[in-house]
Amino acid sequence: MPDILDQFKLAGSNFVVTGASSGIGRAMAGFLAQAGAGVVLVARREAALIEAVEEINSSTDKASYVVADLEQREQLADIAAQCKSSAKSGYVDGVVNAAGLNLREPVEQVSIASWDATLNLNLSVPFFFTREFVPEMRSHNYGRVINIASLQSTRAFPNGLPYGASKGGICQLTRAMAEAWSRHGICCNALAPGFFPTELTAPVFGDSESRDRFAQQTAIGRNGELEDLSGATLFFASSASAYITGQILAIDGGFTAK
Repeated sequence: MPDILDQFKLAGSNFVVTGASSGIGRAMAGFLAQAGAGVVLVARREAALIEAVEEINSSTDKASYVVADLEQREQLADIAAQCKSSAKSGYVDGVVNAAGLNLREPVEQVSIASWDATLNLNLSVPFFFTREFVPEMRSHNYGRVINIASLQSTRAFPNGLPYGASKGGICQLTRAMAEAWSRHGICCNALAPGFFPTELTAPVFGDSESRDRFAQQTAIGRNGELEDLSGATLFFASSASAYITGQILAIDGGFTAK
């Protein structure tokens, strides 16, 4: 009988992780590499990417990077081509869409420009960028797509109207991706993190009253640590999730259960 844990091994696979210079994207890239996958980190800040790649390669030698501004949608095909060239095998069989933007503007101050920027990076880019890799995934009859949803996919928070709209959309995008591509072996799912310490949530964690209030709203009684994302990341990235697609998994300490 085969070892059931073999399902979670990622040796020989290659993932592209966007928003990988910090926060959730950087953490997920590290988890994938530790499990044996090659990872291509994508973000705008080269210095931060170099630091992330050096940290990962200090123990795995699995990481490379591509400096890119994903907000420039007309460049997505070229960025994807660079990622394929940087992948250890030249074939990308997984995409993690972790790049995101939350401007935290009061609703009266939301401009057309800030609305468009948020919806573009958080919702449009995950679709158009991922689609660049689908033909090769289809040819191998295998692929994994992991999108990043949010508490704001289902809950409304102050100063988060465009962000919440984009993260509600990412849930439906994940289901639509699954409907379109899963018959070709491409499983598409999303993680919906609660409050984790990242650059994007710095305003929350910088305010002890807000930080403690959100911790108390969880069933577990604390906010998330990035390591709490590791198990779900490997599950959705591996063959262990072969019959699971179009799903959104909340990793929020029971925030949405209360």
